[in-house]
Amino acid sequence: MKRFLVLFVFAAVVIVGAGLGLVWQQFASNPASSDTTEQLFEVDHGKTFRSIAHELAEKKLIRNEKLFVWYAKISGKAGKMKVGEYSLSPNMKPSDILTTINSGISVGRQFTVAEGLNIYEIADLYQQEGFGTKDDFLKACHDKVFIKQMLGEDLDSLEGYLFPESYSLTKFTTTKELLTQMVRKFLEVYTQLQLQNHLTGWTRNQVITLASIVEKETGAPEERPQISAVFHNRLKKGMLLQTDPTILYGMTDLAGHTVMSITHDDIHRPTKYNTYVIKGLPPGPIANPGREAILAAMNPAQVDYLYFVSKNDGTHIFSVKYEDHAKAVHLYQQNPAARENHSWRELQKNRKGQNLQQFNGSAPSSPTTAPSEAAH
Repeated sequence: MKRFLVLFVFAAVVIVGAGLGLVWQQFASNPASSDTTEQLFEVDHGKTFRSIAHELAEKKLIRNEKLFVWYAKISGKAGKMKVGEYSLSPNMKPSDILTTINSGISVGRQFTVAEGLNIYEIADLYQQEGFGTKDDFLKACHDKVFIKQMLGEDLDSLEGYLFPESYSLTKFTTTKELLTQMVRKFLEVYTQLQLQNHLTGWTRNQVITLASIVEKETGAPEERPQISAVFHNRLKKGMLLQTDPTILYGMTDLAGHTVMSITHDDIHRPTKYNTYVIKGLPPGPIANPGREAILAAMNPAQVDYLYFVSKNDGTHIFSVKYEDHAKAVHLYQQNPAARENHSWRELQKNRKGQNLQQFNGSAPSSPTTAPSEAAH
């Protein structure tokens, strides 16, 4: 009799277990519906698994929150959920939903920084795209302790060292985590380019400062080495660099926000970046240059040019002698017919794949196109 009871109990347990296993399998593998519409679902700090299950049921991502809780507990995954923002849909199996919210892999968003943007422009973009505030971004960019940790130097800001690239962020990526990615990318690229660096006696900060000027002055990418040569030649001769983007950046630096235009009166307005006022290079970069601009700064073309002036189509006329430069200025900048329908911003807007913002501050209609000692 006892043996019969033991067998009976054992059989009952097997049957119940099989039944539960069947229910488990059916629940875990059956989606709430065939709807493929993706929904963003957020797991925050402090949320209990029961509250998450309730919210999943409310959003019709699962059929039964109690079964979902039971399934998660039995499978040992109820306490393994991770903070994140996840893409879920009603046609996902409950087992896949559980795996997803336990993965910690949040939905990624692209944050793209074009070549030649400065930290103030990037901060504006950062806020516009909803990643955080521009004030927090700029505060982190000027954090001296953070800068020293990242670059090993005592610099005023991270200007010049935020490599222009597309970065994948999540809703939970902090400002400093983004900046860390950008600086590390810069260091990676700079280390690679150092193998092609023909300059001697230049610090990294000087190279990047010149590269940032080359980047801002570049309308045609193929002219970077020539533009670099102009500034190298002027530095060797002790001439002022006299480049418009440094005027604009000096005013931006003083204002603490993006300044979009300059006037004739701003040419000799004293700032620590204005190369019409200061000799040599500015104290630091005026933008964040890309790979090719850095390479051009390291390897200027072997030419004797000292001047260049825009032809109003994104390219320039280069000159060795001032007299030839003055003629070019008269032909292309003081001749209304040559400038008609050649708005700099319209030209750049039509350049496929380029970000208009990267050309702000280097417009050929700027004051330096007058026949003076300007590099333009």
